[in-house]
This record gives sequence, structure tokens and C-alpha cells, in this order.
Amino acid sequence: MKDRPESMMSVTETAASLRELAEQSNAWPFEEARKIVARLKKTPKDEVIFETGYGPSGLPHIGTFGEVARTTMVRHAFRVLTDDKIKTRLIAFSDDMDGLRKVPDNVPNKEMLTLHLGKPLTRVPDPFGTHPSFGEHNNARLRAFLDTFGFEYEFMSSTECYKSGLFDATLLKVLERFDAVMRIMLPSLREERAQTYSPFLPIDPKSGVVLQVPVLSHDAKRGMITYEEPETQERFTVPVTGGRCKLQWKPDWAMRWVALGIDYEMAGKDLIDSVKLSGEICRALGSAPPEGFNYELFLDEKGQKISKSKGNGLTIDEWLRYASPESLSLFMYREPKSAKRLYFDVIPRHVDDYQQFLDGYARQDGKQRLSNPVWHIHAGNPPVADMPISFAMLLTLVSTSNAENAETLWGFIGRYRPGVTAQTHPKLNEAVEYAIHYFRDFVLPEKKFRQPAESERKALLDLRDALSNLAPDATAELIQDVLYDVGRRPPFLDEKKKAKDGKPGVSLDWFNMLYQVLLGQEKGPRFGSFVAVYGVKNTVDMIDGALARSA
Repeated sequence: MKDRPESMMSVTETAASLRELAEQSNAWPFEEARKIVARLKKTPKDEVIFETGYGPSGLPHIGTFGEVARTTMVRHAFRVLTDDKIKTRLIAFSDDMDGLRKVPDNVPNKEMLTLHLGKPLTRVPDPFGTHPSFGEHNNARLRAFLDTFGFEYEFMSSTECYKSGLFDATLLKVLERFDAVMRIMLPSLREERAQTYSPFLPIDPKSGVVLQVPVLSHDAKRGMITYEEPETQERFTVPVTGGRCKLQWKPDWAMRWVALGIDYEMAGKDLIDSVKLSGEICRALGSAPPEGFNYELFLDEKGQKISKSKGNGLTIDEWLRYASPESLSLFMYREPKSAKRLYFDVIPRHVDDYQQFLDGYARQDGKQRLSNPVWHIHAGNPPVADMPISFAMLLTLVSTSNAENAETLWGFIGRYRPGVTAQTHPKLNEAVEYAIHYFRDFVLPEKKFRQPAESERKALLDLRDALSNLAPDATAELIQDVLYDVGRRPPFLDEKKKAKDGKPGVSLDWFNMLYQVLLGQEKGPRFGSFVAVYGVKNTVDMIDGALARSA
């Protein structure tokens, strides 16, 4: 998924024609990229800087990845719109100088962490024991994952930026405009909070804690602030530079935009007010806030916002145990301004939807391709589709055969698609492993066979006899016709529907009954296709087993 502006257009189509199509495309990455193009017309510059932020108070989750993936898509769209003539950078910024406010639920050694509450995350010991600090541990986890996806980015640590002096000039500017920043922030605060608020937070030289104390005085010429230590009431005057202080997060966000020259950053819907306040502070510092948009939040299975510290929802590693990275990228591409459940049950649909988009890409013209998610997922250069069996089909095969190993599945696949092997189709081989994992962890524990009613037993007996008369190599289409013929009976007959041949339609209840009674699941792939892969005789045996269970 590396950010490279390539396309699969024909040799007669040029970069100019691609740009023209991109200028008219309503795909959201192009809509966002056009904002940056308009920004450059007002204020030209030689380099455009994109940013994503990460708060390493907990382990990285999929929402963190989503922000980088989406920003990468906008970055690529911008490069297409500008013929790649303007240099771009993507900064993945970690707020690792923030104080640890609470102990996350999903980490070891919680008691040890309670001893370090309030300290910058890069001064909190690593509860996992693998890195010098908790902040560095989580930063490493984020970078390792982004690297496996091939993202092109630069990692920046807040701690390093403060301590190295990179932020010093802008911190002095914030101090110089201290009163203007206060005028922006105070109306947004509760009265009690407003009485003690200061944009600058000194770092206690003894305890290392980020102090939430009022600033008694500030001296812009000397670059110093004076505060009172809360326990001893002793007064200290310290420089705001060199990592001796940090900013409250909204002024910090604005300061960072100015110091790093950020042109584009998106943020979650829960940060709409924060984006506005930070934007006002950015203007007070003499700069324009970056372009961007507010994406909707990911929700867990209970409809609650996903939280790094709670560890609810899905982790990055969990998704990749059950599905391909591309399916995760599709989830991120889709409807970024709509709230979506991010839980295990969304995985199978995104695996198959990705393949459908990939299958359709080769048949599309240039305009249609720019609206196809796979164009954005693969930076304009999607691979050739080569997945002969859907993920839903694989799951049903695993469930039906109770396959505990890949060899069983490949036996069905090889008979249905001669010549297709793990060696000739490595992506399918990966999908087989994903399906087995998903079945074991989610399908098997919930698998329940429904007992058929008497009318359903009669229909199943007729289906068994009809299938027994078919040749072993009967096509999926022929099998599907048999299914419809048998299903044209009460209570499954649907007179309101008409088949292509003019015969009465069949209710979905017929197919739902087959899934529930024969497969022990609520839904599945097209049943005729399933029988073709699973085998006619195997399906007859499966019907016999279901009838025997309910006898």
C-alpha cells in the first residue's frame, strides 16, 4: 500500500488525462486533495506536509491505523492532481510527552504504572519490559505495524521535538501571545478550570510529573514562566524551551501545526470543537490551520466508542488473524463520515467485497476506476484479481466439514477448480488459513442446528432425492435450478415473485431453512455454488445426517 502515483491506464491515456479525471472525481480522497490544491493557490509552497497524530497512552488500535491509511489515500490523490510535481511528506506524530492520566485496562504490571501517573509517557517504565519507557513501547508497536503495510511516513516523537529545541521558536511565540491564547481558551472552560488554567505545563524537575498549575507570571523577552509548586508553595521560574515545559493539548496541537508547517490533518468527530479552538490559536500565532475533515468514530459490538485504554473493539493483530490487510483498508476507505461498528462480524463481508471491487476493476473505464476503492487502497495500481472462491464459501466449507486443517479444504477446492493449488494461488492459501481461524474462534462456538418442521422434512427429503439424480460434476447453475424447483411448495412458494423462466418465485425462508438446519448458521453463500464445491454426494449425506438428528 505504498504511496506511489501509478495507474493501470492504457498507454494512450496520459498523466494529464488522469489528472483531468481526478479533478472531476467525487471519490472522497480527491475531494479532500482538492482542498489542499486550493490552499496552495492562496499560499504557494514547495512542499506539502500531511500529519496524523497518535496518543500512546494505550496500545495502537485499528482507529490509529485508519487515520494513517486514509491520510495516505488523500496524499496519493493530491500527487495525482498535481502530477507529482510538489514534494509531499507524511508525519506520524506521537504525543508521547503527555502525562499518563490513568492505567490502561489491557496491560500487565498495573500496580507499577500507578506509581508513575502524571509523568510523561516516555518517563513511565514499560510494563511489558521490552523498551525503556511505556511511550517508546507503544511507539514501536505503531511503527512496526505501519512498516508492515509499507506506509511511507516519518515518525516524530513529541518528547524529542520538545527536548531537541525543534519547538523552541514556536513555544516562544506562544509565550509572546500568551494573552491571545488565553482569550481563545478561557471561554471553552468550566469556571473552576478557567481560574487555574495555563497553556504551559511545567515538568517538575524532581518528580518528573507534568504539573497542572497556574502560571503566576510570564516573561516573553526572557522566555520564562513562574509557577508555584503545589505541595511546598515554593516558586520556580523556568524556561518554556528545551523540554522544561509542555503545552496543554489544544495549544500544543496548534503549536505543532505552526512549528512543522502542517497542511493537512484529519481528526475524529469527537474533536470537532478542539479542531476549531486549535485553529483559532494557530491563526493567533500568524499561521493558517491545516485542511482536513472530521471522520466518524468506530464503535465496538455494544455501540460504544473504541478506546485505546479500554482495549475494546478490535486490535490490529486480531483483524489480521482473520482477514487480509486489503480488507481492513477497504473498511477504512468506506464512508469515513459515517459511524461504523468495528467488530469481528464485519470481517467476512469486507473480505468478499474487496474481491468484488478487484474483480470489477478490469472492466471499468478510467472515471469508474477512480471511484473504485481498490484504486485508492493500492495507490492507483491494484493487482490482478485471482480469487476463485469467496471467503463466505470458504467459511461455509470449513463449518460444514469441521475442517481442522487446510488440507481438507484444498481437497474440495481442487475438485471444484482443477489446477488451483496453494502454490498457484498464494492469496487463496492465505484466505484458507484466515477462514479456519475465523471458524474456530467465532463460528464453531455459535453453531446451532435448528430442528426442521414436518413440512420442512418433506422438502429436505425431496431435495435429497433430486440431488441424488444429479451427476457428481453438476454445475452450480443446474444445482441452483433444482433447489428452486424443490422449493416451489408451501410454505416456501412466493407467488408475488417470478423467476426468469416465468415460474413462481421462492421465498428466502427456503434458503434460510437450509442454512439453519443443514449448516447450523443463519446465512451463507449461494447454496447451489456451495453444493458444487462441497460435492453433491457430500450434500446428500449432510441432508441424511440432519434428518437423522431430527428423527
